[in-house]
Amino acid sequence: MADQIRSFEDLGATDAAPAPEAAAAPVREPVRDELGRSYATGKRKDATARVWIRPGSGKVTVNGKDMNAYFARPVLQMILRQPFQVAGVTGQFDVMATVAGGGLSGQAGAVKHGISKALQLYDPALRPALKAAGFLTRDARVVERKKYGKRKARRSFQFSKR
Repeated sequence: MADQIRSFEDLGATDAAPAPEAAAAPVREPVRDELGRSYATGKRKDATARVWIRPGSGKVTVNGKDMNAYFARPVLQMILRQPFQVAGVTGQFDVMATVAGGGLSGQAGAVKHGISKALQLYDPALRPALKAAGFLTRDARVVERKKYGKRKARRSFQFSKR
């Protein structure tokens, strides 16, 4: 029984085994166009937003209007500011977005999704913070379709016994 291996040291292994390089996370490169902008598409409900970001003073333009004019409700303006606050780059980027479809709430969510994706393309170091906050995930919830035999998607017609 003396020839049995009793411990890890008997195998001749060392404590400091080199880590394989292939298991390391891939290094992401910034994606910018010739004008120094990053582009991303954001979606929410029925709204689709095309978003360009570039270094600047923090000006946000949506469909040619200022953010405060297009999204008049403070809640919607707060939604647009969230990606910058989470990433810690408030007031460092100018945003130019065109958005179509849906209502104002869906459009604000689409622009927020587009800003988040464009930020992580511009500076890949911002990705972990945006990913942890859930801003890079497209919210897949959409309006349920109306079914036949129903008044709405699930609501039945009023029942009458007589």
